[in-house]
Amino acid sequence: MLGRLVQYQCQYLEMEDAIFYPNIPGREGLIHIRLQQRNGRKTLTTVQGLSTDFDLKKIVKACKKEFACNGTVVEHPEYGEVIQLQGDQRNNIKDFLKKVNLAKDEQLKVHGF
Repeated sequence: MLGRLVQYQCQYLEMEDAIFYPNIPGREGLIHIRLQQRNGRKTLTTVQGLSTDFDLKKIVKACKKEFACNGTVVEHPEYGEVIQLQGDQRNNIKDFLKKVNLAKDEQLKVHGF
């Protein structure tokens, strides 16, 4: 669960304790966090631009547990793999990505109102 390790060439990130060994590649590009309106008051938060070096399904699993929402990873033809979370989770996902050092503050671009 949250304590599971994501492995990339003998470098580990432990989601629960936010331990990060900073030599994981793929942390250069912008990460876009957007809000999509569904029907009525329902919204989706999408996260696009995370490196494919990370296991996005494990990141979604940790986010679902921490934010108490549902989520999934979808394949977009233009943007690649995109994380979708139910509800307006823009600030939560931004804080989470900074807390576990998956992204720097200047990499995160939050769109919307």
